[in-house]
Amino acid sequence: MLDKFGIAKRIAKEIKDGYYVNLGIGIPTLVVNYIPDGMQVVLQSENGLLGMGPFPYEGEEDADYINAGKQTITTLPGSAIFDSAMSFGMIRARKIDLTILGAMEVSENGDIANWKIPGKMVKGMGGAMDLVASAENIIVAMQHVNKHGESKLLKECSLPLTGVRCVKKIVTEFGVFDVLPEGGFKVVELHEGVSIDTVKQYTSGKLIY
Repeated sequence: MLDKFGIAKRIAKEIKDGYYVNLGIGIPTLVVNYIPDGMQVVLQSENGLLGMGPFPYEGEEDADYINAGKQTITTLPGSAIFDSAMSFGMIRARKIDLTILGAMEVSENGDIANWKIPGKMVKGMGGAMDLVASAENIIVAMQHVNKHGESKLLKECSLPLTGVRCVKKIVTEFGVFDVLPEGGFKVVELHEGVSIDTVKQYTSGKLIY
């Protein structure tokens, strides 16, 4: 099975040359470190940055340069910094080729819940709702099961939804899954050492293999 770094590395393979990509909070922020050398990719952060680079080395951080998750980042030559209104204008105008998000739950129809657990204090959903409403290509990076060992790939989400029928692909510690238009998680690949029986055991939604 893969750890969070392995999941990020696998998702980086889905990025194509010339893409404009938005990275969500959590595992998606790690993808920046696995983009192949020589590939021209422009990373967008919803707080107002185009041209995000890898994470800085210890001691080289600049607190004025952060991503949407408030982690310090670097910028690349040609990068641009602007206000959040312009950033969300890019998102709502569908200028972003790929959005990579974390999630608490995904349903077999592609619904996503990634911003709130009832009864727990949250600062707000940030740009998640805009991203899922506007993006045409959404990949979710997530753990297959929660801390209680329960599936996060469900028939229906139990948590408040961020968006409906929007997720196209999911990468977990077990494998890669396409969300089919007619519903269901189609197994695209299993990571080394993972059996289909394990995936069946921990997938509550419709599994196609």
